[in-house]
Amino acid sequence: MAVEVLGTADGRVKTALSRAHAATWFAARAEGRDIPLGRAQPPLRPARPARPELLDPRDVPRRRPGSEQGRIAMLHAVAHIELNAVDLHWDIVARFAEIPMPLGFYDDWVKSADEESKHFNMICDCLEAIGSHYGALPAHAGMWRAAEDTANDLMGRLAVVPMVLEARGLDVTPGMIDIFRRANETQAVEAMQVIYAEEVHHVAYGSKWFHFLCGRHELDPKETFHALVRRYFHGALKPPFNEEKRAEAGIPPDFYWPLTEIAPAR
Repeated sequence: MAVEVLGTADGRVKTALSRAHAATWFAARAEGRDIPLGRAQPPLRPARPARPELLDPRDVPRRRPGSEQGRIAMLHAVAHIELNAVDLHWDIVARFAEIPMPLGFYDDWVKSADEESKHFNMICDCLEAIGSHYGALPAHAGMWRAAEDTANDLMGRLAVVPMVLEARGLDVTPGMIDIFRRANETQAVEAMQVIYAEEVHHVAYGSKWFHFLCGRHELDPKETFHALVRRYFHGALKPPFNEEKRAEAGIPPDFYWPLTEIAPAR
């Protein structure tokens, strides 16, 4: 199921398949039926549509967020992030199948993939309502880099993707909601509010399973997190931080503040 989603290029088709597989998983779980956890080799990179054109982050055009074109660009960037998140959550299901994990691990990431699929479609609906669409603008080519860097390290994946990249979403989303609210773009405000509420859970799942694995291997969670982020994340973490929502997701300040300055990997 996971690899089928990863191998589907079109965003709307990918997310429809993602939601269908998530529904199958949770229907079986509700009925007490086990879906066998098999093995399938995920691609190093997921299938992608011909558009958007993927550019180096330095080459993606900058637009003023207060303008209509700036708000379209912001929605387009969010859609791109959400589509990558769908693949990231299915990838973690398939890529680390050799590591024995409780069924709750799969419950959490299938649920996250389902929610990210919903988010992608909500943002695409917003774009289409204002005369644009996903693929109309170029997008960031580096979104999958964290997945490639951590392809052989489940703890590294948990540290960098949910606990750094998705946690960053908690920092910046309130400001984005304010921009759309000032422009009276109600549909975008409502979509971003749903995303903001549900992303807290995704970050929390990362923190939960990271701490689970630290306990399994008798590792200090804070020191291990710092070492993995310095190994796999390119650059320093940037304040301001949404300390309230990060705490709600199980990430205390002493996890991220020391990473605001680049330090050598241990």
